[in-house]
Amino acid sequence: MSEPSSNLLDPAAGPVALTRQLCDIESVSGNERRIADAVAEVLARDAPHLTVHRDGDTLIARTELGRAHRVAIAGHLDTVPVNENLPVTDEHDPDTGEAIIRGRGTVDMKAGVAVQLALAIELDAPAVDVTWIWYDHEEVSAELNGLGRALRNRPDLFAADFAILGEPTRAEIEGGCNGTMRARVSYLGTRAHSARSWTGVNAIHRAGNLLERLSAFEAERVTVDGLEYREGLNAVQISGGVAGNVIPDRVDIEVNYRFAPSRSTEEAVSLVREFCADADEFEVTDLAPGARPGLDAELARGFLAAVGGVPEAKVGWTDVARFSAQGVPAVNFGPGDPLLAHADDERVPVPQIEEAHRALRAWLLGEGANPVT
Repeated sequence: MSEPSSNLLDPAAGPVALTRQLCDIESVSGNERRIADAVAEVLARDAPHLTVHRDGDTLIARTELGRAHRVAIAGHLDTVPVNENLPVTDEHDPDTGEAIIRGRGTVDMKAGVAVQLALAIELDAPAVDVTWIWYDHEEVSAELNGLGRALRNRPDLFAADFAILGEPTRAEIEGGCNGTMRARVSYLGTRAHSARSWTGVNAIHRAGNLLERLSAFEAERVTVDGLEYREGLNAVQISGGVAGNVIPDRVDIEVNYRFAPSRSTEEAVSLVREFCADADEFEVTDLAPGARPGLDAELARGFLAAVGGVPEAKVGWTDVARFSAQGVPAVNFGPGDPLLAHADDERVPVPQIEEAHRALRAWLLGEGANPVT
């Protein structure tokens, strides 16, 4: 008799139960090995119809049915740090009465991963070829991102006509994403004893004009392919000072610009550099392009019809930009309210998990008036 599996995941139990199981495997960024191993074991056991490739703690599972189109569907396995919010709990929303699952990762984004994994096992003959992707290190610096690493190592595995990223969108479609950049802006001065401050130059005071300009900055609303993206320019960190009796000779301000996907990264850098023109030093520390909505693609139109509702813009940056950079139109779609991502009271409504599973399943099977084919 074969030994029973020690795997904590049971896709046959459905996406709601699978959400609980995935969340209860703690997988803070850098600690994804256990959950990646569990997903890999499920695929090896229950998905003979998929060809599986592994890159570190990123898994790429592909159908090879010779369909006319291929869709990539991705979700990240990691979460931000736990804060006394695991294991998950089953509750009811006091306002709506609907069933919810509360705990770390329920929103960002293991409910979406559960929907994807359940469908990957269930659908052995979808109407399109599907590349299922589960990846590590999304919640940390970009150079560690497992999707980016696997794309660099095996770009051939990611060729697709359309991509869906399971970020939380309340089971509605959010197209594309804003770009993001961060710059370290520095003002220099001259140290002096604070009792004789007139003999020095206070770098912190010199930065005051920039802070006032940032405070007064009005974010633009930019319409791109029918969706409205809201930009933002903000100081997000500041450091400076030497001691309580010393006039500081340096202050560093980290400025973050969220820009519409119609702007290039060069345009974004130029805008921020000009805005901070009175600074002594300016260094770009992070830069990622946005992604256009991707809703004009044929497959995207069919998916929108299957999901229903009115698409919105994704104002944060997501990994849809990695697909867009490869020429693959991409959208965000998954259960959970994005405003609760990373919150200590993360909670996902059970009906949203069920609806995301239903809509994605029907579309991949080519059902309804707007088949995927």
